[in-house]
Amino acid sequence: MNYTTVWQHGQDEHIEKKSRFIGQAWPVHSEEEAREIIERTKKEFWDASHNVFTYRVGDIQRFTDDGEPSGTAGKPMLDVLLGRDLQNVLVIVTRYFGGTLLGTGGLVRAYTKGAKIAVDAAGKSMKRVWTALYIPIPYSYYERVKLEIE
Repeated sequence: MNYTTVWQHGQDEHIEKKSRFIGQAWPVHSEEEAREIIERTKKEFWDASHNVFTYRVGDIQRFTDDGEPSGTAGKPMLDVLLGRDLQNVLVIVTRYFGGTLLGTGGLVRAYTKGAKIAVDAAGKSMKRVWTALYIPIPYSYYERVKLEIE
């Protein structure tokens, strides 16, 4: 099984009508690892207005709007992961409210951009699953088997 994920933790931020959006992305290997990072991030940014997250681990996909209007934050971020076909990745976008309401369209654009810049900052990595085999064969068959394996 081959899949694309983020290479390392990445972080970037942007300002939208005085609201500050901090996007972060991590490679994760389990739902428990994702939840630990989410809790740690909520503690780190305890004073933020919202800590919106989305993740994909294997067949599991989760997201939350964390108090933003339904469908304006978590789902657009998940769409970024789906659009880039990323697996085993967690994205959190933290918002510090700047005093100006963005409206539903503005929120969708801001959280989508937050997810995109976080994934871009983390970089992409292709993962390939390999299997090592031990096959005892006579030396006279070595070249033939080697060609077949390649």
